[in-house]
Amino acid sequence: MSLPELKRPLVCHIPVCPFSQRLEILLALKGLSDAVDFHVVDITRPRPGWLLERTEGTTAMPVLLLPDGGVIKESLVILRYLEEAFPEPVIARRDPVERAFERMLIAHEGPFTACGYRFVMNRDPDARDAHVERMLEEFGKLDAFLTRHNPDGTYLFDRFGLAEAVFTPIFMRFWFLEYYEGFDLPQTADYARVRRWREACLEHAHVDQVSREEIIKLYYDYALGAGNGALPEGRQVSSLVFTPHWSARPWPPRDKYGRAATDRELGLLAG
Repeated sequence: MSLPELKRPLVCHIPVCPFSQRLEILLALKGLSDAVDFHVVDITRPRPGWLLERTEGTTAMPVLLLPDGGVIKESLVILRYLEEAFPEPVIARRDPVERAFERMLIAHEGPFTACGYRFVMNRDPDARDAHVERMLEEFGKLDAFLTRHNPDGTYLFDRFGLAEAVFTPIFMRFWFLEYYEGFDLPQTADYARVRRWREACLEHAHVDQVSREEIIKLYYDYALGAGNGALPEGRQVSSLVFTPHWSARPWPPRDKYGRAATDRELGLLAG
């Protein structure tokens, strides 16, 4: 298979990719969802040759392929490119100081995301409490930042903006912590500001690209410590496969530390 001539920019990404969803959210906020095409790459198979040729052998997703042959990598770089390539309406803050604060908050996303993924992939039940504490610490940092810059507001500023587009897909992926680890923020004043922010982000009209059910089902292997299409011990089919479609599969077991479900129990065997 070869890549056809591109008429619009094309984002290549893996299934349920939060870093691709942030691009989709940005375009939806601008009313430009049709300005960029999206192509899902099967992470359970080797990258297609046409894609490796365009990316010069790198496999990290997402990547943005431009009609003139250019390739842009790293989701935050792509996000800023789209913001500048399609300048109206402006989603990022115009004011230089506000934009600096926005970027400071976005800089928290990497450690925050890594903490949650390490938590869901943990296989040692004795280490769970330590993961809970680290996750609460990360949420606490967000709470402190939001309280410092907009204590009585809902979003970082007066509306859903660039920082919200960056964090909302991660908040959605962390539904896997709720499902597989029983984790959620305590109902205490310490986390009231970040909880208000998170809930508003999750309820926004332009963040419906994926569902909770889809995330829980496709991320089951992560809960068993096998990420990015790797196979858990004793399994032959990844939970990230395209077929059978996730909507036709049963919900995975919540107990990630007990007996792992088989391919058949997960509805991964076609026919």
